[in-house]
Amino acid sequence: MNYISNAANELTPTNAVIETILSRSAAKYYDTAATLSDDEIRDLVRIGTSAPTSFHLQNWRFIAVRSPDAKARLHSIAWKQPAILDAAVTFIIVGQLADASTVPERLAPVVEAGIMPAHLVPEWEIPARGLYDDQPQRQRDEAVRSATFGTAAIIYAARSLGMGSTPMIGFDADAVHREFGLAEEEIPVMLLTVGPERAGNWPQKPRMPVADVLSFA
Repeated sequence: MNYISNAANELTPTNAVIETILSRSAAKYYDTAATLSDDEIRDLVRIGTSAPTSFHLQNWRFIAVRSPDAKARLHSIAWKQPAILDAAVTFIIVGQLADASTVPERLAPVVEAGIMPAHLVPEWEIPARGLYDDQPQRQRDEAVRSATFGTAAIIYAARSLGMGSTPMIGFDADAVHREFGLAEEEIPVMLLTVGPERAGNWPQKPRMPVADVLSFA
């Protein structure tokens, strides 16, 4: 195993995946002439949807904002942040309230692929109903959790492909919901700009010492 020295002169194991994670920082400056093709955007979302979700709910949706008109509409309700206009694409990361009734449908391809026996499906659906039915806070928590996992996967995929990204929470959620046609059970969790960068972005900022955030039980 290879090791690198971090900012605190501590040795950290490294490989290509770890280097991608440790080199990521939020981009501010994007190449305004750069674009991403439909296939490139689909690839990023496909990777994002490989992230875990509770009971395989996959309760997320991704809106790729890239046309000048759509960028302008989003920019006006997202604190007029320049990255929305400058980056190749901004994803509206949408979480969907956890709905246990979707479990059989979500697991059907898993059964068809021979990964899960069909008789286990009710053993997943029943506890999912116990967890989420008539529990609006849990439903919302799961929407945010799933969307965040998917966002993180896209962030690191973009970095591994040489692109920058910026997760953002500065926007009018009600306006985004209305302007981009979200359903009643959908929540705009965050925005994520993605695209080739231009010069001027900072490296990853130092983090708190592990000793300050880790305890053992």
